[in-house]
Amino acid sequence: MLTIGSFEGFQGVSLKQEGDDQPSETDHLSMEEEDPGKDPMPRQISRQSSVTESTLYPNPYHQPYISRKYFATRPGAIETAMEDLKGHVAETSGETIQGFWLLTKIDHWNNEQERILLVTEKTLLICKYDFIMLSCVQLQRIPLSAVNRICLGNFTFPGMSLDKRQGEGLRIYWGSPEEQSLLSRWNPWSTEVPYATFTEHPMKYTSEKFLEMCKLSGFMSKLVPAIQNAHKNSTGSGSRKKLMVLTEPILIETYTGLMSFIGNRNKLGYSLARGSIGF
Repeated sequence: MLTIGSFEGFQGVSLKQEGDDQPSETDHLSMEEEDPGKDPMPRQISRQSSVTESTLYPNPYHQPYISRKYFATRPGAIETAMEDLKGHVAETSGETIQGFWLLTKIDHWNNEQERILLVTEKTLLICKYDFIMLSCVQLQRIPLSAVNRICLGNFTFPGMSLDKRQGEGLRIYWGSPEEQSLLSRWNPWSTEVPYATFTEHPMKYTSEKFLEMCKLSGFMSKLVPAIQNAHKNSTGSGSRKKLMVLTEPILIETYTGLMSFIGNRNKLGYSLARGSIGF
C-alpha cells in the first residue's frame, strides 16, 4: 500500500559538493550588497532612447482630405461606373446616352441618396451605384414620354414641420401626386412615388470634372430637350401632351424629420469611408 508520510523531520539537501568551502561569486555579491558597514548606494536605471518617431498626420477632416471620404471621387471610380452603365444600356436597349450626372436624390421622407443619372433619347435612368464594390445595385427606368412636369425651386416644408433643408432642387413628375396611395406616401421605402427630387452632390466643387457632373443646370439643359423630343416622337394616347417647366417651391411633406436627421447627418445615403473602429 502506498502511504504518504508526514513532512516533519524533512531536511533540505545542499547542492554544494563536499569540500567546497569557498564562497561562490554570487555569495560575494550578496555579501557585498548586505554589508552593514557600507551606506546603500541608490541604483541608477539606464533607459535606452527610442529609435522610432511618431507624428500626427494633418487633420483628415479638412480639405483636401474631406473629398477622399466619398468613394465616388476616388481615382477611377466614376469612370468605372460610367463604363458599367454604358455596357448595360448597350445590351438592354441599344439607346444612345446623352450624358451622365452625379446628383443627390431626396426621397419623400427627406432622406439623401447618392445617384447616377443617365439621359438617353427615350429614357431617364436613375442608378443606385455602390462605389465601394463598383457595382450597380438598382436601376430605375422612366420613359421620357411619361414626364409631364419639371419644377425648379427652393425646398419648403409644412408650417408645423420640424424638418428643414437649405438650397434649391429639381423635381421631375411622371404622374400626379394626388394619385399616390396613402400607404406609399407614408412608406419611406416605397418605389411607387410618381416623382423624383434631386439636388447637387456635396462634392460638386472638388474638381472641374465633378463641377460639370453635379450641376443641376447642366442636367436640365439636356433633360428638357430630350423630353420634348420624346413627346414629339411618341405615338401613344398621350402624345399631344406638353412638358411644363415651372419655377416654384418644392414641398417635402415631413413633420418630425427624425429619420432623415440621423441619416443625413451621418451621410448614410452615400458610399462613404466611415473610418476605423479600432485604435
